[in-house]
Amino acid sequence: MQLPVINNEASEAKAGGCSAGSCGSTDDQMNHLPEHIREKVFNHPCYSEEAHHYFARMHVAVAPACNIQCHYCNRKYDCANESRPGVVSELHTPVQAVKKVLAVAATIPQMTVLGIAGPGDPLANPERTFETFRMLSEQAPDIKLCVSTNGLSLPEQVEELSKYNIDHVTITINCVDPDVGAQIYPWIFWKNKRIKGREAAEILIAQQQKGLEMLVAKGILVKVNSVMIPGVNDEHLAEVSKIVKAKGAFLHNVMPLISEAEHGTFYGLTGQRGPTHDELQALQDKCEGDMNMMRHCRQCRADAVGLLGEDRGSEFSMDKVEQMEINYPEAMKMRAEVHAAINEELESKRLAKESKVQLVSIQGLKKEVTRPVLMAVATKGGGVVNEHFGHASEFLIYEASSEGVRFIGHRKTTPYCEGGDTCGDGESALDVTLRVLAGCEAVLCSKVGYEPWGPLEAAGIQPNGEHAMEPIEEAILKVYEEMRAAGKLEAKMDEQQKVA
Repeated sequence: MQLPVINNEASEAKAGGCSAGSCGSTDDQMNHLPEHIREKVFNHPCYSEEAHHYFARMHVAVAPACNIQCHYCNRKYDCANESRPGVVSELHTPVQAVKKVLAVAATIPQMTVLGIAGPGDPLANPERTFETFRMLSEQAPDIKLCVSTNGLSLPEQVEELSKYNIDHVTITINCVDPDVGAQIYPWIFWKNKRIKGREAAEILIAQQQKGLEMLVAKGILVKVNSVMIPGVNDEHLAEVSKIVKAKGAFLHNVMPLISEAEHGTFYGLTGQRGPTHDELQALQDKCEGDMNMMRHCRQCRADAVGLLGEDRGSEFSMDKVEQMEINYPEAMKMRAEVHAAINEELESKRLAKESKVQLVSIQGLKKEVTRPVLMAVATKGGGVVNEHFGHASEFLIYEASSEGVRFIGHRKTTPYCEGGDTCGDGESALDVTLRVLAGCEAVLCSKVGYEPWGPLEAAGIQPNGEHAMEPIEEAILKVYEEMRAAGKLEAKMDEQQKVA
């Protein structure tokens, strides 16, 4: 069975993918998980790196109120071109949300996960949140239900959460030290009082840790989100990672601070910078020794729809949903067929890896230690190199070495081409992309035009369009082997040794 295409030409952002040793639960980690946990994460795009190549998620915006204030947050509405947490174009009632979910499930059969992440805090809006979950657990039992929370009200809601088909909860934990927390949270609203400063942070931290322990005791998988804020909590987050792992968190997602001034946040208006790509990677690597790291997070809107890295929400505004005529029994049958086909493909890939049936073997590379190389990949999803360089709105960054391939993260950019096969002058957009790809030595894409080729090479980035539609890992390993055979790895190593 041929899978329906989840992307479409109207999608502004392109989907991503990642590789072994990277985000979420890696293939090797998945193979060693207990069966009851594998069942919970194998088709969850936020918890499994393999799943996010194939499965989609959506968020519904039913929770407007929030019980804390964060210096990095400013919730805006009707901002369709902005992609960050807390932003939505429409607020929904639970009834509207369920109708929208069913429409998306029928239209995008790869959608497996429904999350409530705002635009405020779902557990500060318990009636709206749990009414939505109640109806969905009855009307769409095949969809996984998730909730994302700041954790302040979590302990009081764990019992209610456990009543529904909710296997996954995300808690945003930015610190375990109240002195650090006082720099992040100006206030919380707790027991009908607004509390500020260190006292507020102390209460929030205690509630987060208590809620985490209670969820784990219930067998609910917990992902911890942390926002990396340079000079505030960046040196502290490794300790956060150790503590939440010790208490049973399944996954840690260290995200970069979004601090552009135009968003109107406190940090944005006061000039607090976000981390560089290198700083973020270094911290993620430091934390990874203590627990699984998620590296493919796109810091989604509270009404995101589609694959991670894309947003098809505009296709499902309530006025459009109301006009849809959907044969739900037929759509549900299609969903089952699509899921079965994806599962068959995933199982085939797993068996191929176990049998070491790969187009490129890294065994030869392992005989010698070669330096790591960063490569960028343009992809629409599906785990293959399938995006035109000029159409890419983001690049996935991988590290190839004698040990194999490791997913590092994603970097957003401005598409070089205006669309189709015709490119504009692209100078400013190309400058942006060159900055985004700093540190990469190759960029893999399905096609690359003549005009950007020279500037890419001049920046030390080799464009490569020879591996279109090939699996990302295999393509990267081929390019890496070509670099090794050409002596490029040794040459760079010699330069590094001279500097040392």
